[in-house]
Amino acid sequence: MNYSGRPSRSWTVLQASRESPTLARLSELVADSGARLQCISPLLPPALRASVKAGPVEDTVWCLLVANNAVAAKLRQLLPDLTAHLRTKGWNVTQIRIKVSNTA
Repeated sequence: MNYSGRPSRSWTVLQASRESPTLARLSELVADSGARLQCISPLLPPALRASVKAGPVEDTVWCLLVANNAVAAKLRQLLPDLTAHLRTKGWNVTQIRIKVSNTA
């Protein structure tokens, strides 16, 4: 029972996202970011792929989360090619930001 005295109902994340426009939009952004990463993965050096994670999407800016400064430096060299590749695949990307994150 919950605080109102009514039996509580458990929802899966998928069910909750269907019921909430905010969660639905968040789910779309997460899926979009993951699809972008999957699209550019073949362009990344194999040794870097495990160190790069999909980050947030904000309009035409996408963020990549990386494990350390060395990965960030190498990735910065690839940004023009990655951005161009995403555009050829239909994404309106004007900028890719890189953020060093210890969770990447």
